[in-house]
Amino acid sequence: MENSFVIGVDFGTDSVRSLVVNTRTGEEVGSAVHYYPRWQKGLYCDPAVQQYRQHPLDYLEGLEQSILGALKQCPAGTAALVKGIAVDTTGSTPGPVDETGTPLALLPGFENNPNAMFVLWKDHTANKEAALINDTAHSNGTDYTKYCGGIYSSEWYWAKILHVITEDAAVREKAASWVEHCDWIPALLTGNRSLSTLLRSRCAAGHKAMWHASWGGLPPKDFLEKLNPLLGKYDQTYTDTVEATVPAGTISEEWATRLGLSKDVVIGTGAFDAHMGAVGGGIQSYSLCKVIGTSTCDILVAPMEEAGHLFVKGICGQVDGSVIPGMLGLEAGQSAYGDVFAWLRRLIMGPLYTLLPEDKEKLAAVEDKLLGHLAQQAQQLPLRDNDPLALDWFNGRRTPDANHTVKSTITGLHLGIDAVQMFKALVEATAFGAQSIAERFAKEGVPIKEVIALGGVAKKSSYAMQVLADVMNRPIRIVNSENACALGAAMFAAVAAGVYTDIESAQKAMTSGFETVWQPRQENVPYYAARYRQFQELGAFTEKLYV
Repeated sequence: MENSFVIGVDFGTDSVRSLVVNTRTGEEVGSAVHYYPRWQKGLYCDPAVQQYRQHPLDYLEGLEQSILGALKQCPAGTAALVKGIAVDTTGSTPGPVDETGTPLALLPGFENNPNAMFVLWKDHTANKEAALINDTAHSNGTDYTKYCGGIYSSEWYWAKILHVITEDAAVREKAASWVEHCDWIPALLTGNRSLSTLLRSRCAAGHKAMWHASWGGLPPKDFLEKLNPLLGKYDQTYTDTVEATVPAGTISEEWATRLGLSKDVVIGTGAFDAHMGAVGGGIQSYSLCKVIGTSTCDILVAPMEEAGHLFVKGICGQVDGSVIPGMLGLEAGQSAYGDVFAWLRRLIMGPLYTLLPEDKEKLAAVEDKLLGHLAQQAQQLPLRDNDPLALDWFNGRRTPDANHTVKSTITGLHLGIDAVQMFKALVEATAFGAQSIAERFAKEGVPIKEVIALGGVAKKSSYAMQVLADVMNRPIRIVNSENACALGAAMFAAVAAGVYTDIESAQKAMTSGFETVWQPRQENVPYYAARYRQFQELGAFTEKLYV
């Protein structure tokens, strides 16, 4: 096979990364990151009410700049050998669009309206709407949440749409449809200006929009109108969905020129970051792949003939072909992981920036080292039964059993507790949250044969990964690539472009392998097992406070 290249584009919460990959060897020959400037300024967001919106200009600028930046790192002539591009994004991150599929925030009069922008995955302004969806679905003849673990979340498609169109008449009148971020980018790159031909991702639709073939696609009009008559216009938004190996088309002349690529480049259909990341991380049948970032997404795949009959309660969803075609893709996760430690860092450093504005650069250098220092100190602490205990529900609970109204609780605080002990409690909390997800899969009849971890935290925090192995009492395999989500997108680009016939072949050729395996320390397993039972008791107590 001659050398050819593909580009995987990974849209994360804070930035977008583009990765140029050799399809024959899997070598990552160029990579560049673009941080969203409007997001960095905190524009259009209100953390006090859990409102998180992103402007499509951040995505547009990031798409172009990251791809150009990645190609600049490559040997001369690489751009001419690029065969395909595929993207992954956060999700559910839908945005309102007009009849041409243009996000409303790109139109005059809507440029600074947060309701006209993409509603980021972690936006929880639709808690009330999610509760309504659950109440209605569970009293209806057909439970349209049964493939979503039985509980619909405020992080998902319909809840967000209902919240925005109820709140904002201008957006309600102008929005011809709503499009997931992962569906808009392929349409943009191919020049698709028609909602009727815009392809919808099986991954996004099945996990978040209650799409399922058994009831003909999206929930029917009568169900949507029971939620609110305003939703009735969206019942036929789309009927069919596609797996991420299906091409969306070839690159438009405009984007080929902007990126310096051949007009023959194939654009793949999109999917969510964790799902493509799991493929990039080497997921196999019954691997639990933990994609660890600001939150976690836990992805598992199983043969349809073995698990297709199950209804796994309390997870985010189960969809045929959402990860690998022909396999059942199951998703769970934690609503906050890296965000938990970012909160602690802000708690410690925030007042210092206010008090010492003249020392901003020095403080930034300290902040950059803070979590590493806390981890180094925490791993030297003795394991004591009366140490502080925390819940990982700082951004609500994604799974098991979605509930974004609950909050974290920390117990065992006294005047002798310092920042290191707090850090230890938070690391343990995230590990206990991970264990609760694994237990739910097992309880529902889905075995876990191995645990794979990928992402910045997985690679950088040896302390967190060792605690995770101890708590789960399982080896944790750490993916070698620092860019596993973008690498997974590149694998899908290779299949969409016809370089490989299926994902399994692309994985075999382009995998990065594993850099290390964290083995559980058996002397610590009983301690963490007892602490985990306390974690469960604390969770049961805390949840009663939010009923």
